[in-house]
Amino acid sequence: MTKVILPELGSGVNEATVSYWHFEEGDKVTEGEDLVEMTTDKATFNIPAPCSGVLSEVNFGEGDAVKVGDVIAVIEEAEG
Repeated sequence: MTKVILPELGSGVNEATVSYWHFEEGDKVTEGEDLVEMTTDKATFNIPAPCSGVLSEVNFGEGDAVKVGDVIAVIEEAEG
């Protein structure tokens, strides 16, 4: 199980908003693929999948605010 966490965003930026999920719970993802698009008042960026597997949990929906360090999603890693 790998947690997808909102990383540090730079000085003074403590949260971002989920703008678009590229996958849904239960979908297979490949390491490096764009998982979720996030926005701040300064930028729009994608968070890539940190590993290959199945997106087992999505903890925030589109439009939700996420704080730095929050677990956005969980990926069950592919075996072998």
